[in-house]
Amino acid sequence: MTDTPPITLARWASFHVGGREVVVAGQAPREVTFTPGSAPALIDPNGTYLVGGVYAQVMEPAPRRGPVPLMLWHGGGLTGACWETTPDGREGWQHFFLRRGWEVVVSDAVERGRSGWMRIPEETGGVPVTLTLENPWERFRIGPGTPQEGRVFPGQQFPADAVSWRNFILGCVPRFTTTDALTLAGYGALLARVGPSVVVAHSQGGFFGWRAAQEWPEKVRALVLVEPASTGLMEKVAALARVPVLMIYGDFIAGDARWPAIRARGLEFAAAVRAAGGSVDVVDLPAQGILGNSHMIQMDRNSDVVAGLVQDWLALRAL
Repeated sequence: MTDTPPITLARWASFHVGGREVVVAGQAPREVTFTPGSAPALIDPNGTYLVGGVYAQVMEPAPRRGPVPLMLWHGGGLTGACWETTPDGREGWQHFFLRRGWEVVVSDAVERGRSGWMRIPEETGGVPVTLTLENPWERFRIGPGTPQEGRVFPGQQFPADAVSWRNFILGCVPRFTTTDALTLAGYGALLARVGPSVVVAHSQGGFFGWRAAQEWPEKVRALVLVEPASTGLMEKVAALARVPVLMIYGDFIAGDARWPAIRARGLEFAAAVRAAGGSVDVVDLPAQGILGNSHMIQMDRNSDVVAGLVQDWLALRAL
């Protein structure tokens, strides 16, 4: 993008927050050679570990125009990198919102990316779910069959050529289904560190967005949920009364095996929030003439169009 002016930063930092101590005992020491040709070391795995940390990268543009930071929370099997650059090399939503004056916070959730790993599954339980080259092709609504076959849905916006698809899969990481409590606590620590923020969350991150707003409503100024994979707690719906919410859904949902039910549950929860006095706007992109979006909306070729919709929604709320 040679005609795009550079982004000027007033501040660029990173940090880790959250975590708790876990004591391991009764394990046998073992000998480890850390580097070929070096002397072996005897490692005792017993001791105190820190688990549940969250990594965050903060970029504050100059000039800054947003009154509060904007956080970008990723979905399952991904890291904050999904907001940085698209698989075909375009600028991601991190750039989009920086260019509009937002202080942007991109994070890696517990046990993802730069948040680090522990002696799993001893400390966190469970077995990680990993993605094959084929798995997300249908599940993320790219097309029928497999990426090797290369068939995409008509008008598909995701960059689904072979090179871009491999780039996307290379950015996928193992995920656990047993670390939700640790992850929610980690995001709570992040909000406590950064302060009141707009939270933009994708897929699994939408679950944590709902829950964080229920637990710490004074820290979440607004929620933007991009195809949230789940909802908050119905018994705590009243906590969302003062948190404006935008929900966004893409294309190719009606014919999918899972997403009609996921969206229906999301819309039911949105109705409950409204009934409790809250404000929830739902955007069906195809109904607005924005066609071809996959589950990975922030990586689709028209990602800036959807980001512009988010920006306009936030601006209308003086954010």
